[in-house]
Amino acid sequence: MNAVERWKQEKHPLDVIEDVYEYADGDLSFEEIEERAGDGEWERLKWAGMYAHGRHDDYFMLRTKVPGGFLTPEQAAVIGMVADEYATAPEEFGGEEQNEIWGDAFLDITTRQDIQMHWIEVTDVPEIWAAYEEVGLTTIQGCGDSARNVLGCPAAGLDDHECFDAQPVIDAVSDFFTENREYANLPRKFKLTITGCREDCAQSQINDVGLVPARKEIDGEELYGFHARVGGGLSDGPRMASNIDVFVRPEDAVEFCRAVAQTFKELGDRTNRGVCRMRYLVQQMGPENFEAAVRDRCDVPLYSQGRDLTRGYRGDHVGVHPQREAGLFYVGFNVIAGRMGGDELVAAAQAATKYGTDDTSVRLATDQNFLVTHIPEANLSALLNEPFARKYEHDPGPFARGVVGCTGSEFCNYGIIETKKRVYRWARALDRRIDTPDDLDVVRMHMSGCSASCAQPQIADIGFRGETVVVDDPEETTNEEGDTIVEGMDVGLGGSLGTDNQFLDWVEHAVPARAVVPALQQLFDDFAAERDPGEQFYEWTRRVDNDRLRTSMRRANANVSGGVAHDG
Repeated sequence: MNAVERWKQEKHPLDVIEDVYEYADGDLSFEEIEERAGDGEWERLKWAGMYAHGRHDDYFMLRTKVPGGFLTPEQAAVIGMVADEYATAPEEFGGEEQNEIWGDAFLDITTRQDIQMHWIEVTDVPEIWAAYEEVGLTTIQGCGDSARNVLGCPAAGLDDHECFDAQPVIDAVSDFFTENREYANLPRKFKLTITGCREDCAQSQINDVGLVPARKEIDGEELYGFHARVGGGLSDGPRMASNIDVFVRPEDAVEFCRAVAQTFKELGDRTNRGVCRMRYLVQQMGPENFEAAVRDRCDVPLYSQGRDLTRGYRGDHVGVHPQREAGLFYVGFNVIAGRMGGDELVAAAQAATKYGTDDTSVRLATDQNFLVTHIPEANLSALLNEPFARKYEHDPGPFARGVVGCTGSEFCNYGIIETKKRVYRWARALDRRIDTPDDLDVVRMHMSGCSASCAQPQIADIGFRGETVVVDDPEETTNEEGDTIVEGMDVGLGGSLGTDNQFLDWVEHAVPARAVVPALQQLFDDFAAERDPGEQFYEWTRRVDNDRLRTSMRRANANVSGGVAHDG
């Protein structure tokens, strides 16, 4: 049994919630918390949605769950106000000038439709929880070996591309698992996605459980429901989810997800943390045997598959879009790298209330952007003229539109390189320098600061995986051996989800960061010259062999291939 499993046996992870109140009441430092509860407490605190900052003692990252990405304006405003008041750096770490792009009191929209904040002190957590409780928000099980935030289409209930609105099912599944002690100690994190959307905006192919829309005749009646995919995921062992032969009625979705969690709980590996994710269990058992194990544990009938209604993958809602209801629109705003000020989210929530109908909402998307919904056509111009709307454009360039960045070394224990500022600057620079084809709306460029894949690089047109790189530059040596060690990355090309789903190929390794933008410029020059009509960038990178892609990148006026991965 690994160390994390021992820590969970010593104390049930959900018991840490009561401990947080005591730590706050006593104003305990990190050192005092560890003296009292041992080093396993840092792992258990994840069940409260709290991660210790990797480089700043006595400060936490706090993750707020937003099932399906759906927020009322009131909820969005509370999140923004919490960030504005509590997510503030101390003067010793830069204070209001801690970050030259975003300043202070910012929040991050994640690829799992969560909100993350930094610089949170334990003394402030009870006050944050009280504010959240008033509007129906929680951080509980935002992290840890349990069901995480349940993903959904951010345009649920709005758009003609969906078969039915699955948000009520998302809420029911989320409610079932939250604070459920029986399923709060799984072998590893458990990621679910549920959608009635034909375009799989919730990324079922890379989650542990993905429920996607389907239709089947049962007892002479045509019913909408779900088909199921299991065992998807990224990180160091990426795997596309497998279809299993089940049709799940919406009213049975909670029980089906419980049965999958039960199967994982009983049969999943609890020894090696590196292979404890459910995708390894599905791979080991095979999808058919895994399905049989789920059926054995499920207390509702699981019918065989009906007619699948998924037709592809979209995952992008930036822009002005008509809703089903005549005269109403939703607007998708582009948040480069997912980071924005808490006061700006408050402004977006206030604008939703001011310009929207009574049904207006703020939605978070898996590409780290957000939507404001139910805007009458007569109010669109006024909404788009708000300061936050001018900053977070609804019609950005293709690189800004598709960029995703993880937390990176700025705050994360695992981050090897800085990511947020880098992808922000790169996206802006590439949109200025590269004249992309008119029919190329988005270039998905995802940067992860390590191999954990929080930014989902494997499914991007262009993916980056951070590492340190040794380059031959004796005049700027950084260690006793005479090496020059710089931030760099592996560069991958050609990933996507959908009917032509495929993980990217890691085409070039150990590229110094300063060489990447010139290399991409050279790639896009060749793409523009060689592409077939209507061909997307990821399609071109698959058609062209990797040796040619490497050669193209190395023709750039930069030291693209001059680095070696650093083992330190």
